[in-house]
Amino acid sequence: MIEPVSGTVRGAKAAPQARAHDILIGMTLPLMGGSWQRDRIVLGETMVPAMAAGIARSGKVAIALDHAAIPSLALAGPNRVALAYDPAMLPAARSALIAASAQGGWPVAGDPQSLALLTLAERIAASDIPVLLEGPTGTGKEVLARFVHRLSPRANGAFVAVNCAAMPEAMLEALLFGHRKGAFTGAAEAGEGLFRAADGGTLLLDEIGELPLPLQAKLLRALQEGEVLPLGATKPSKIDVRVVAATNRHLAAEVEAGRFREDLLYRLNVFPLRLPALRDRPGDIAALAFAMLLRHAPAPGRPGWIDADALALLEGHAWPGNVREIENVIRRAILLAGEAVAIAPAHVVFDTAVRAVAQAPAPAAPDMARCAAPRSLSDVAFASEARAIVETLARHGGNRAATARSLGISERTLRYRLASMRGAGMIAAGGAA
Repeated sequence: MIEPVSGTVRGAKAAPQARAHDILIGMTLPLMGGSWQRDRIVLGETMVPAMAAGIARSGKVAIALDHAAIPSLALAGPNRVALAYDPAMLPAARSALIAASAQGGWPVAGDPQSLALLTLAERIAASDIPVLLEGPTGTGKEVLARFVHRLSPRANGAFVAVNCAAMPEAMLEALLFGHRKGAFTGAAEAGEGLFRAADGGTLLLDEIGELPLPLQAKLLRALQEGEVLPLGATKPSKIDVRVVAATNRHLAAEVEAGRFREDLLYRLNVFPLRLPALRDRPGDIAALAFAMLLRHAPAPGRPGWIDADALALLEGHAWPGNVREIENVIRRAILLAGEAVAIAPAHVVFDTAVRAVAQAPAPAAPDMARCAAPRSLSDVAFASEARAIVETLARHGGNRAATARSLGISERTLRYRLASMRGAGMIAAGGAA
């Protein structure tokens, strides 16, 4: 259970405040995911700084609750949060408390669908089976992978993450499985590889659908036999690694298209976890917004709250960019708010995803992403390349193979370019491109 700490408030005046705190805690507890979260939280009224610091040093999160006409959420130090709220606005205070309780990189969840997913993930974490995380880009798959690791018996081991789409194919095998000295040109020293680096812990293979077919076969053997064969070696090395794979693709369709091995899919797909798009879990939006505010505006003099109208605006948005987009929007709102005490609707400017030219209507007014001119020659080149890729994709109806042939590049290179463009916010996650 959440540990209460007696505050410094005394006398009859304390009673209404204590009742409001009880109501807030009673509203929030059902949304706090389980003992993994509640056991980390210590709540107190106007908590003494020395006491809060001691709680933080123990690894728990100290949250000091107070009432204020001007609500605020702020970091008071590592693992220390101050939450002042208006008792008349308890739903917003509940979202802020959920955000505060997630300090330390834990999942932020206020929607019943997300809470059910975390409950299932907690049960899976206790086992040692592979996990496949599926969901659109930017939905928090790495956060969930770290959650599984933290609650597993491997929590004291390493958590190693690699993006399979971001590494050149020629380097990927050596990066994953290691290599002997002199195994290839430039291998002046031996490399242990990420599988051996994660020995006794967890290895996250992000964008697993981008892994080349030859490496898929080698990965399958590593999962089946619990051993890897480094490049240039003749004797395999035993490993004890839990693999968590993540993808924004439908791997069964990739199997049908011949781009993913069916036997590897069955090996990974022991227990799939599907992360819904943010628009399908609206109960998370306000809590995520407060979490981003706490992450990016912890200093005094910056906005410390999100007003009710701004929260309503956020909750009505479709969020095509998922959690990454909400982080962009809140960071932008913090800058636009300046020294205002709270983010208001006027400070909320949503991302506008770039679509294929043939499919997108002419904008009625310039948006922020297009108003910012490239600042260097590399920016100009990247923007020009992105436009050529989007236009060619549109001409070929979204067919990647035909687009790659037309551009004179490999399909893998095209996938890498598209991933870079998504990361830069130049195309929509999950769009035709």
